[in-house]
Amino acid sequence: DAMLLGIGMRPYELMLQLLAKKDDPFSGGRTYYNHPSFRKEGFPTIPHQSSATGMQVIPATGAAQGIAYLQSQKLDFTDNDAIVLCSLGDGSVTEGEVSEAFQFAALKQLPIIYLVQDNEWGISVTSAEARSMDAYEYAAGFKGLHRKQVDGSDFVKSYHAITEAYEFVRKNRVPLLLHASVPLLGHHTSGVRKEWYRTDEDLAKHAETDPISILTPYMMQAGFTPNELEEWNQEIETEIRTDFEKAHNADEPDIASLTAHIFAPTPITEEKGERCPKGGNTVVMVDAALFAVEEIMREDPKALLYGQDVGKRLGGVFREAATLGDKFGDARVFNTAIQEAYIIGSTAGMSATGCKPIVEIQFADYIWPGINQLATELAKSCFLSNGQFPVQSLIRVPIGAYGGGGPYHSGSVETSLLGIKGIKVVYPSNAADMKGLLKAAFYDPNPVVMLEHKGLYWSKVPGTDAAKTVEPSEDYVLPLGKANVFLEASEEMLENGESLVVITYGMGVHWALNAAKKFEGKIEVLDLRTLNPLDIDSVYASVKKHNKAIVLTEETIDNSFGQSLAGRISEHCFQFLDAPVRCIGAVNLPAVPLNLKLERAMLPNAEKVAVVMGELLDY
Repeated sequence: DAMLLGIGMRPYELMLQLLAKKDDPFSGGRTYYNHPSFRKEGFPTIPHQSSATGMQVIPATGAAQGIAYLQSQKLDFTDNDAIVLCSLGDGSVTEGEVSEAFQFAALKQLPIIYLVQDNEWGISVTSAEARSMDAYEYAAGFKGLHRKQVDGSDFVKSYHAITEAYEFVRKNRVPLLLHASVPLLGHHTSGVRKEWYRTDEDLAKHAETDPISILTPYMMQAGFTPNELEEWNQEIETEIRTDFEKAHNADEPDIASLTAHIFAPTPITEEKGERCPKGGNTVVMVDAALFAVEEIMREDPKALLYGQDVGKRLGGVFREAATLGDKFGDARVFNTAIQEAYIIGSTAGMSATGCKPIVEIQFADYIWPGINQLATELAKSCFLSNGQFPVQSLIRVPIGAYGGGGPYHSGSVETSLLGIKGIKVVYPSNAADMKGLLKAAFYDPNPVVMLEHKGLYWSKVPGTDAAKTVEPSEDYVLPLGKANVFLEASEEMLENGESLVVITYGMGVHWALNAAKKFEGKIEVLDLRTLNPLDIDSVYASVKKHNKAIVLTEETIDNSFGQSLAGRISEHCFQFLDAPVRCIGAVNLPAVPLNLKLERAMLPNAEKVAVVMGELLDY
């Protein structure tokens, strides 16, 4: 509240958020009080953040990363005044993600101030229970992170300290941690009152450093009289009461606006460009993705690529970034440490500055440390900021099992991702779709996770030749949310009632294509291509056309996306079905075994799919 009032906001505006009113300037009544999202000319930009328990430090550092990049390329923020202020409590510094942010800021020397307010409490947890050192001491372990301390209860000392910090970071373009010791005077929230867990002695101790009490002598020395101070207090109290009454009577949000701003509108709404140019070269999926990223980076200087091992020394563990580092330089294509939370979460801050990050999680099994940032920061930003801060973030994730990759390189995670509302999930099955969808995903102003099956990258797995296609033209884009009939059934089989549809994606497309060879003309293969947004209309249309359906996934089957989709089909197409919807997936195991025979036994394949096809056709 003090910061927001200090930058020029009025109590009435803050009370609109406190009471979750329609005209709340931050979120339109969607999020907690003291959770600002603000983009207005003449004011500091305040991107959306979740509850400030350390998670906000990564997006804030990402914003500093974005500013540094744009300045280095002379694209924006060229006057060197732009810096980032990240506010946090000392209790949150114990959060592991804070360490990732400090490490990156120190390594890259980013222009950011971490303002840490230390009142020695974390709700009811004392500093003695929670930490072995305070944030100032902790910061000493990060080489290149400057640090400063101040008595945060003293306004004059605080004013000078933050002024010096601003000047130092603006001039030197480096990170600095300012540790402020402050009292805890109020309740944590209306639901957690201070008297419940704090002693009278502790409350009295903190009252001794009440900033108002310390400020009053300064005011007297400056020539203000006690009567003037009392008059100001009365004027302020009157204004606050008036503003509260006005806010209390303000309009409630319109229920019709409930589903607005889940996603920002995308400019890619129809397929454009040549999908199969005459005389074009046939490419594998990994190269189609590589060429798409190269074309994007050549066209848009605000696009950059980072993640584990994507730099020019290796160019990705699947060579999916080969040559990009050499072509675009270390500022635009670079390696990160093993920091999945930072890789994902930093894109929220990067996006707020106007950068357009493409990042990579090396294997789907490694995405879990980044889920907190994905679900809490990226996915909610557009909705909770009332459309002010959609996060443009393309997250590439190699996925799937083949050839004995073992339990930490073979997992499928789409169901977990699809439980996160506010992100889009794409899963191509061939090179042309890979290029068109990747470009559409990049130009989409929302977070998009692109799942790329490792077994399809090179078409080395037997039966995956259909993943290779002619490379589409440079301007080819394929909108998200459009399914594709990869294989059609014959009209004769349709008329005879001897057909079925397999609804699938990724490697499942190729299992279905190979299984369909045993049932000539009887099988339609519907490739979903995008799992969210899902082209449910095409799914229902295919089911109603064939009256029999298989949902095929590589994931373990129980409680999966595939099983959920089968349930939706059963509910909405029940009167059209001539047989139960069959769902095929992997055996319900915690992980994919390393042994090849065990891997094959766990996963679906063309032979297993063909058995179910035969059973369903004969039903």
